[in-house]
Amino acid sequence: MTDESQVARSADDMVAEADTGARNPSIAWQAKLIIGTCIVWSLFQLYIASKVPGVVAQATGMNIFANIVAQARYVHLAFAIMLATLAFPLTASSPKDRIPAYDWALVILGVSSCLYLVVFRHQIADRPGLWSTTDITMSAIGMGVLMISVYRSLGLPLVIIASSFVLFAFFGGYSEWARNITNYGGASLSKALGHYWMQTEGVFGVALGVSTTMIFLFVLFGALLDRAGGGNWFIKVAISLLGALRGGPAKASVLSSMMTGMISGSSIANTVTTGTFTIPLMKRIGFPAEKAGAVEVASSTNGQLTPPVMGAAAFLMVEYVNIPYIDVVKHAFLPAVISYIALLYIVHLESLKMGLEGLKKEGRKIGVIMIMILFLSGFIFLGICTFLMIGLRAILDPVLGDSIYAAVALVAVIYVFLVAIAAKYPDLEMDDPNAPVPAAPRLTPTLLGGLYFSLPIFILVWNLMVRTDSLERLSPALSAFWATIFMIIVALTHRPLKAFFRGEGHAAELVAGWGDFVQGLILGARNMIGIGVATGAAGVIVGTISLTGAHQVIGQVIETIAGGNLIILLLLVAVLSLILGMGLPTTANYIVVSSLMAPVIVSVGAQSGLIVPLIAVHMFVFYFGILADDTPPVGLAAYAAAAISRGDPIKTGIQGFGYDIRTALLPFMFIFNTDLLLIDVGFGKAVLVFFISLIAMLIFAAATQGYFFAKSRKWESAALLFIAFMLFRPDFFLDQVSPKYTAAEGPAGITLMDGAPSDQLVRLTVAGPDFDTAIVRPTTVTVPAINGDAMAALQAQGLTVIEEDGKLLLEEPFPGTPHFGTIGSEYDYYGDDPVVVTMVQVENDRMPKELFFIPALLLLLGVIMIQRPRATQPAF
Repeated sequence: MTDESQVARSADDMVAEADTGARNPSIAWQAKLIIGTCIVWSLFQLYIASKVPGVVAQATGMNIFANIVAQARYVHLAFAIMLATLAFPLTASSPKDRIPAYDWALVILGVSSCLYLVVFRHQIADRPGLWSTTDITMSAIGMGVLMISVYRSLGLPLVIIASSFVLFAFFGGYSEWARNITNYGGASLSKALGHYWMQTEGVFGVALGVSTTMIFLFVLFGALLDRAGGGNWFIKVAISLLGALRGGPAKASVLSSMMTGMISGSSIANTVTTGTFTIPLMKRIGFPAEKAGAVEVASSTNGQLTPPVMGAAAFLMVEYVNIPYIDVVKHAFLPAVISYIALLYIVHLESLKMGLEGLKKEGRKIGVIMIMILFLSGFIFLGICTFLMIGLRAILDPVLGDSIYAAVALVAVIYVFLVAIAAKYPDLEMDDPNAPVPAAPRLTPTLLGGLYFSLPIFILVWNLMVRTDSLERLSPALSAFWATIFMIIVALTHRPLKAFFRGEGHAAELVAGWGDFVQGLILGARNMIGIGVATGAAGVIVGTISLTGAHQVIGQVIETIAGGNLIILLLLVAVLSLILGMGLPTTANYIVVSSLMAPVIVSVGAQSGLIVPLIAVHMFVFYFGILADDTPPVGLAAYAAAAISRGDPIKTGIQGFGYDIRTALLPFMFIFNTDLLLIDVGFGKAVLVFFISLIAMLIFAAATQGYFFAKSRKWESAALLFIAFMLFRPDFFLDQVSPKYTAAEGPAGITLMDGAPSDQLVRLTVAGPDFDTAIVRPTTVTVPAINGDAMAALQAQGLTVIEEDGKLLLEEPFPGTPHFGTIGSEYDYYGDDPVVVTMVQVENDRMPKELFFIPALLLLLGVIMIQRPRATQPAF
């Protein structure tokens, strides 16, 4: 066996061990059982997402076909546990060529404990909280088998963390310190196990529900797209577009990883899928092994940040932050685009430092300006197509109403037309990465040869984002369902259709298309095994928090270490995310850290006078959870890349994290400058924010790489860092020149608020005894002003303020009012110390903070003028 095939096998083995399962039974019926279970799981998920259950129930009169939709979480976890047990060996020494007897026992126990909740659901509903001995026995078995499944598919870290929370549930009541903070006195075996397993507060909670209804469909969509050839098309388009530029294969790696990563959801799988081809190409044009692997790692991990289809944790964000998925996409858009463009720039700088060239290319070479024009015209073209389709839908609406048949017919015509065009060009075959350095393919035949693969993605984005007067956006689950259905049609038909248009026999192509479809079903299910059991185990953590209030203990510990300083707290949370992410998948890491720390960050920010939007906090945790995939010493994506590049995995991870520093900077920036997340930002300002932030990020990348137009001196790098800070945080300098707020205390605050313009946000600093600790602490809330009437503005927000002895006493807000969750339930309104409004702040009318862009850009021009004469080679 050649070295190259051994490298490919080791990389694939790593993906199998981390994502899809390393067991490959030699006994035929056992292998078929695993494959069959994967297929049935995928079909079950499509079944419950469709209208078929209702139709079948109505036709047969048997409600079980419809009721199973409500019980889908239990069936979902049963599939995940079964496949985790069958596909993942328990230990390194366990047999990989057969399924041992103890695993059969675990399958029976695990599946039975899940389906027990389906079969006996009516009896269980009749005794809520009064769990029988059988209930507790099945719960204990289910919890045990779940932890074993997590261990075998994801390793020990998540098991240790979940078990620690379970131990706290049982024994936390013995700690006087914990009792004083949480008022938790402990839980009996019956109460705790019932809470975890018998209801939807624990294992079968929000996280598993999102995995069942949303995440699976998106993962299945990505698997089908990849198996049908969409992943290869992404790579070929990226190579044809960027391959001939300086360091072209590395730039193509960034672009292709972004496109495949947004539909794969797995950093490791993304690394292997694109890296198998791009890493050897990078090495052949002159990249060292570690840097070639690091480029692939940095681009692959960031794929989960890329809208419209982000990593699985993004769908959990919808539930935890309680916002539509379209808003998550909107908030994530600018940081993701800026991060990827900056990575392209880093690759360009590395190529300049090493004096590298790109791939040879037949025909006319596409210049940088032309590539930028193609990108821009591509976005404009997609926008025009979208508006035309919206207009057509609006014209047909009076005739068609809610009918979708016209839209289906239109998409079918476009699909057949694009396949007919693709049939004129050779099929896009995956190149041999070990062959001599190939020429970059031409863009036009490559793009048109697989353009029909963009249709399912267009359908997905359309359903997620487009809304007209008569057409509502679909939910993420329904959007993914229809996109997956169309992707199945593409997988089954694109090969025979191309054969038909070429005048060739299509029987073999029908068989190949069917094989792609079946393999997509299998791969989608296998990719979901780890996510399925991880969301179940993460539910144990969330369930412990709801049962015990454990987040208050952990939050107070970290808050005490941070000393109330928001910057230190954010650094600690970032480190916590990176450490946990070394052993946890992104989804589980996000659930754990966001559940524990998101409320603490919001609270500490409010205490220090900074109102941090909840979505910004969750995006912060999400980013650092993803970055953990390339953080040494455990970053699995770095190990996968090193297996392909044959470089050192630790050095690959360190270099990859060095490239990802620009991504690590963004979360800190959008905590303090929420414009980056497009929060309350109009279109014109959004464009300005994008270009200024992009310039700032490119300058930051140049500073960290020590190279701009030429090798930078230390003071030049420091100047570039200062310029980047000025562009990212212009308000910091404005605050030094002109105070942001006019402040007043006591009754004078009411007078100040009376003069505030209508709808301007007035900041109130509230101080009072903490409900749990009785320690007096401040927090900050905002109230929209009503011109000339402060009391009316307060009453509109459910706040009652009384002037007494020169103080503004605050009465307890009623449940359901806007600020009950922030100050109503946090303070003791009936203690010895009253809750008071200590300060009122109204924003001053001052110069635009954007004026500070001018000195920053002038300083940048000065650095350019100094470095330009030292440049030894053209930039492109």
